Amino acid sequence: MPEGPELHLASLYVNKMCDGMVFGGTVIKSEVSKCPEVAFTCDSYRITATSRGKEVKLTLTPMKSDDDGNRRSKGGQADQHMDIVFRFGMSGYFRFTSEEEVPKHAHLRFYTKEKPRRVLSFVDTRRFGSWQPNGTWQPDRGPCIMFEYKSFRENVLSHLSDRAFDRPICEVLLNQKYFNGIGNYLRAEILYRLNIPPFVCARDVLEGLQLEDEFENGKPVKDEIADTKTPERAKKKAIKREAGDVLRLCHTVPLEVVNLGGKGYDPEKMDYSAFEAWLRCYYVDGMKSVWDHNGRTMWFKASKWDNLVVFFRMKFQIIVKIKDSALFQGDPGPMAPKDSKSPKIKKRAKKDDDHDYTDKKKVAKSMKESTTKKRVVKKEPPPKENPPHPKEVVSKRRKAEKTQEETQQSETKSTARRKKSNSVEPAAGKERRSGRVTRKNSK
Repeated sequence: MPEGPELHLASLYVNKMCDGMVFGGTVIKSEVSKCPEVAFTCDSYRITATSRGKEVKLTLTPMKSDDDGNRRSKGGQADQHMDIVFRFGMSGYFRFTSEEEVPKHAHLRFYTKEKPRRVLSFVDTRRFGSWQPNGTWQPDRGPCIMFEYKSFRENVLSHLSDRAFDRPICEVLLNQKYFNGIGNYLRAEILYRLNIPPFVCARDVLEGLQLEDEFENGKPVKDEIADTKTPERAKKKAIKREAGDVLRLCHTVPLEVVNLGGKGYDPEKMDYSAFEAWLRCYYVDGMKSVWDHNGRTMWFKASKWDNLVVFFRMKFQIIVKIKDSALFQGDPGPMAPKDSKSPKIKKRAKKDDDHDYTDKKKVAKSMKESTTKKRVVKKEPPPKENPPHPKEVVSKRRKAEKTQEETQQSETKSTARRKKSNSVEPAAGKERRSGRVTRKNSK
């Protein structure tokens, strides 16, 4: 994700590529973007850029003038400048190309007046970035860590009583209200250089700092603190006394990235080898990583045991199971999340049929499901029952015999009743017939 240095380098890139260029016409927005339209149309205008923390501002300045040098409006032409504030999100950047080479995900485009035309594009693959026409710097963002250092330092130290500083230092460094421009890789590099565990209270780290930067005159910044295995109270004092100036490094470390120049941010070549070589902690082999309370990955210094295990695994291919024990964990600090786990970082190879929704794939999928259903499931043998006691066997036999006798008796009784009923019914029928005969004779 682009952070303060990348956004500043993006503004330098725009100023370099647009120097002397005259733009004209309408600003074009892509159809898929949900950001607002830029209602700016001008025959001739120039573009300049400035940065502040994690924001970049493009200023569109009209050039049309009459003979007296005064600006005038003609045919809906803009007679005032417009500021457009950009936030890069996860993948935003600027590109300056020919009209035929406009990138696929160019969501806002500014066209030059020359022929053939060239285009300044805001490119954002994931579309998390945004822009605001007639925008201003966000009021809830603090001063820039790089170019408003004194205001930034004063803003942090004058608000240490804020509840935000009750949280771990690694999470407070991402709070743009106080650390405008710091992101995930910068917080890892800053805390690594000072050897500060990421999950210690931010107030304990910052309380001992002075309002005036005592290292501003060029004195070296102390890079290490006392051993982190000291008791809790002594640990807090050691952090306050020997942690160096965290705010100072929040200013100087981003400037190191800026000093990499085009090697750190170069949309033309996309070469980040110099930046990767500059990193000491973030995504570096031998370092540890855990999720913080916000679900962001925090990289920090591993213990000596961790590095030893990594060495053996690399050199001798030995799987060391004891690595999961507490002895081999780097010290993240007392405020680390409970049951914090290191995120598994996998490079997923994209398959050719990831987005293939044809009938061929559906048939293959159904065949796969049918084969899985046909798999024989191993049945577990039924649990063995204990053999019954001999007395229980005898009692069961007696009960069975008794029930058998009762059923036989009931059957004999029922047959006897049937026979009796059959013998009685014919006699009654003869009596009824004889009675009818006598009544006829009497008549």
